[in-house]
Amino acid sequence: MAVNDTKLAVADAENPAMKCDDGVDFAGRANWLRAAVLGANDGLVSTASLMLGVSAVKHDVRAMVVSGFAGLLAGACSMAIGEYVSVCSQRDVELAQLDRDGKRGGEEEQALPSPVQAAAASALAFSVGALLPLLAAGFIVGYKLRVAVVVAVATLALAAFGFVGAVLGRAPVAKSCARVVVGGLAAMGVTFGFMRLFRATLVA
Repeated sequence: MAVNDTKLAVADAENPAMKCDDGVDFAGRANWLRAAVLGANDGLVSTASLMLGVSAVKHDVRAMVVSGFAGLLAGACSMAIGEYVSVCSQRDVELAQLDRDGKRGGEEEQALPSPVQAAAASALAFSVGALLPLLAAGFIVGYKLRVAVVVAVATLALAAFGFVGAVLGRAPVAKSCARVVVGGLAAMGVTFGFMRLFRATLVA
């Protein structure tokens, strides 16, 4: 999950060296965007894996889409709650420090992250990623083609997320893309494989 990326954004935002001369905090923006990419990646991988796992047991398109939609809702709520609690805890610590320093009500307090905004951004990012496999599967009746399209769309999206993450983190693009794609495919493959074994056990 991308729960702790808000802290990275705040930490970089407080570093004057990470700001340009006109006061625009590009490092802070990059960290917020990186957190959004990670949230979308979480939504994509978890929802696609859930849908593929359900499809391994039941080939019906409705069951696959409903499970994906349920995963989207549950994941978005979980991300939002986790982010809200994390940022609230962070604010409490920093406000206590401001109280000790006698700086409450100043610019430092105003610069603290908003728990509500962080929760909304986290839920939105997760939902955007989760929508991709849902849209890919929702209009395809054939089982094998539907599974193939979900895997293909997820792979392309994972590569895109890996590319953006590498650019923002100034990391090697090829290695980042490969790591994200392989990790996502592994999660989907493990889920599909275990549920396939479960279906075979039920049939037997």
